Amino acid sequence: MTTVYKKTAGLQDTELHYCPGCSHGIVHKLIGEVMEELGIIDSTICVCPVGCSVFAGSYFACDAVEAAHGRAPAAATGIKRTHPDQPVFTYQGDGDLASIGAAEIVHAAMRGEKFTTIFINNAIYGMTGGQMAPTTLIGQRATTAPMGRTEELHGKPIRVAEMLSTLDGLVYAERVCVADIPNIVKAKKAIKKAFTKQMNNEGFTFVEVLCACPTNWGMTTLDANRWVLDKMAEYYPLGVIKEVADQ
Repeated sequence: MTTVYKKTAGLQDTELHYCPGCSHGIVHKLIGEVMEELGIIDSTICVCPVGCSVFAGSYFACDAVEAAHGRAPAAATGIKRTHPDQPVFTYQGDGDLASIGAAEIVHAAMRGEKFTTIFINNAIYGMTGGQMAPTTLIGQRATTAPMGRTEELHGKPIRVAEMLSTLDGLVYAERVCVADIPNIVKAKKAIKKAFTKQMNNEGFTFVEVLCACPTNWGMTTLDANRWVLDKMAEYYPLGVIKEVADQ
């Protein structure tokens, strides 16, 4: 019998702890498939954050290191500089990366550190109960903004990919989503390109993934994915933000 589909070898046989409808599992699968297709599972090092994906090291089949909250880019810098021939990636959420870890990601991109960051943007603090994040949309409700985020009180949401793309050390940034099959296919291609450019020693690479958080948004999975496409993608446009030609 011909095998049509099988689980990627890039993931361990461990049950995921994520909420029903959460997009983390899809992104994990894509990263696992990319590592398998590039033949780098045994050499890749993942730096896991504090947040919903705190246990990601138990899911990926590669080596993993746990970093303090927001400090994954700093840890990845040290790892990549001491293991320059091994692929290194950080896997970070909007609270970890865009809030407490904003300085670390900015300076890693500025220096052109040769690792990849996968940035999960679900516009909310998922693990700690649904507080407002730097990426929460105007009008979107959160436990710390029960009437909805306002520009007057909170400022506008940060477009992280665009901000980092102003820095010379970043060679590739793309924003994708995993709300439907066509976009999942595009997301995988972006992740693979980011890893490939890193392995070519071109510089810092960054993939932002718009993701659904049905639990903290108070939506069904279907409605949450529609909201990603209709609302999030309107403010956070999908596509390549910056790509420097191969050096």
